[in-house]
Amino acid sequence: MLKLRLSRGGTKKRPVYKVVVADSRFARDGRFIEKVGFFNPLLPKEKKERIGLEAERIKYWLGQGAQPTTRVARILGENELMPMPANGNNPQKAIPKKDRKKEGSEDAKKEEAPKAEAKKEEAPKAEAPKAEAPKAEAKKEEKK
Repeated sequence: MLKLRLSRGGTKKRPVYKVVVADSRFARDGRFIEKVGFFNPLLPKEKKERIGLEAERIKYWLGQGAQPTTRVARILGENELMPMPANGNNPQKAIPKKDRKKEGSEDAKKEEAPKAEAKKEEAPKAEAPKAEAPKAEAKKEEKK
């Protein structure tokens, strides 16, 4: 399957990405079919030099069935080469990390309550075999 994706370049801690058409089985920074643009995340969003795309070639590859990755789809949507993809929904990202743990522990307490009730119901059942166990021991002693 053909993909429109980002291929990382640049140096350590200074990434620059190429927008490439590649087979999905190839390595991220490995072999690709064609370079169709670039993306420099270190530049401010207002600068034109941040993103460069070859619109004609991108439209051609989309017509050939190439699927853009999520990030490339957003870049293409911002440049009006395709419809903007729907925003993902990750409600945990909006909550500060320390507060996520608190909510998780409350949920855990709610889950533990039904488990405790279930254990109480199982407790009499567990006691019944214990009562039988001494009888079995008594029978063994009688046989001796």
